[in-house]
Amino acid sequence: MALFLAASATAAPPAPTVASDAGWRMVWSDEFEGKRIDRHKWDFDVDCAGGGNEERQCYTARRNNALVKDGMLSIIARRESWHGPAQMHGQPAKDGTIQEATKPFTSARMVTRGRASWRYGRVEVRARLPQGQGSWPAIWMLPEEWHYGSWPRSGEIDIMEAVNLGTPCSTCAGGRENHVLGTIHFGDFAPRNKYLSTNVELTGAIDEFHVYGMEWNPDRIVWTVDGKRYAERHIGEWSTPASPDRHAPFDRPFHLILNLAVGGHLAEERNLRGVADRGFPMTMQVDWVRVWQQENGAASTTLAKER
Repeated sequence: MALFLAASATAAPPAPTVASDAGWRMVWSDEFEGKRIDRHKWDFDVDCAGGGNEERQCYTARRNNALVKDGMLSIIARRESWHGPAQMHGQPAKDGTIQEATKPFTSARMVTRGRASWRYGRVEVRARLPQGQGSWPAIWMLPEEWHYGSWPRSGEIDIMEAVNLGTPCSTCAGGRENHVLGTIHFGDFAPRNKYLSTNVELTGAIDEFHVYGMEWNPDRIVWTVDGKRYAERHIGEWSTPASPDRHAPFDRPFHLILNLAVGGHLAEERNLRGVADRGFPMTMQVDWVRVWQQENGAASTTLAKER
């Protein structure tokens, strides 16, 4: 994924601000100013399941893979063999057994599941992304409760995904991969699942910090980079067979996920293909995460009680 480790922060566009007269208020944030990851805000998925995409990493909760230092979160993918549960989140298989797998990389997947979830609002994350063939950093959301059924019936919102940044790309500005994607997943079980995705080229250097955002209300989802809109999806474009309500499945609380995957279908089928032998450890840096909501009856926030 990245060709650098936690380097000093570089200049970045000013953080987008929410106008006070728009009725927005910040309901949750993490500025990563402490000495360790705030476990009141974040949990970890720990498994070697491959994320449903045949990814090549095991996710751990180790400081080697995720740490806070100097006001910054670093999620680090390392080339090292690791062994762990082969099911998502370490859950038993359908027959009750615990299967295990060994993968050639480790990384981290941090989640607010069980800590904080939101229905509607604006999410922004200031981050610097790794580069390299096989890198797959993501900022995304999944349902807090699978109200309409398992994936993708209850939906998925991908605020930002990037694969293989910095690798050769004949159609990209400067000849190097510089796209990020915003996507929603919905519909019926595979192979009848559906998705809508838009990609945009980053303006400015890909090795600088950028602010990745998503604004979500009952009738529309909007994606931004550095405060500039590049994609919109509207009610009527999405659906779930589990409900006739046109707002479903994006009318329920979702939690936030930050992760750095290695390989998998999306990354390995593009650019140079596969996973590069060099460039590890790779690091995704996050300066801050902020969530706003408008003061109306549709939006809601759920926070866990102090642990």
